[in-house]
Amino acid sequence: MVKTLKLPINFADIQSDLKAQFTGLDWKDPPSLPALPRYLLCVAVTLVVVVALWFLGLESSEKELTAEKTKEVELREDYKKKLTQAVNLDALKKQREQVQQYVTQLEKQLPSKAEMDALLSDINQAGLGRSLQFELFRPGQVSVKEYYAELPITVRVTGRYHDIGAFAADIANLSRIVTLNNLSITPVKDGVLSMDTTAKTFRYLDKEEVALQRKSAPGNGAKK
Repeated sequence: MVKTLKLPINFADIQSDLKAQFTGLDWKDPPSLPALPRYLLCVAVTLVVVVALWFLGLESSEKELTAEKTKEVELREDYKKKLTQAVNLDALKKQREQVQQYVTQLEKQLPSKAEMDALLSDINQAGLGRSLQFELFRPGQVSVKEYYAELPITVRVTGRYHDIGAFAADIANLSRIVTLNNLSITPVKDGVLSMDTTAKTFRYLDKEEVALQRKSAPGNGAKK
């Protein structure tokens, strides 16, 4: 007959031992803790670290998701704009052609360098044709801009009121662009008036002048 061995298990001793391990603990000195509290502390710390990392990763993912959503909205708006441009491409091309034609028409109103002398003669003839007396007709220094050059002309004429007015109208109706600036009219005698003004006329730059102007513009100097 086989006999069964019974291992005595004293739960009271086990409970007492566990209680003793958790009595009088110094949590500030983990290495001095008994085995079970030390292991539980390690597990707790590990869980806290894992949870903290999980929340940090979740926050980072949320920020990334928000950024991607914002980017998606921007891309959709950009797509809509480009789609609208693509749909209206033919109309935009026609508008571009119209603008180019308008610019060409304006350029034709600006004399070239060779035509400047003829334009100055036209201004002089406009005054003489209204019986005005030129007291001063002095072209100034040419001011070169990016695409055109500006020539100021100091003018002083004397004559009757209506003749001066007609002269100003004739200047405005010239085929080339001429503006009268800083007008000053003063009486002389016997109904004769004196008009001082700065007439400004413009001419377009030729290709060589445009290239030189762009080359001399700030920021376009030769690299050292």
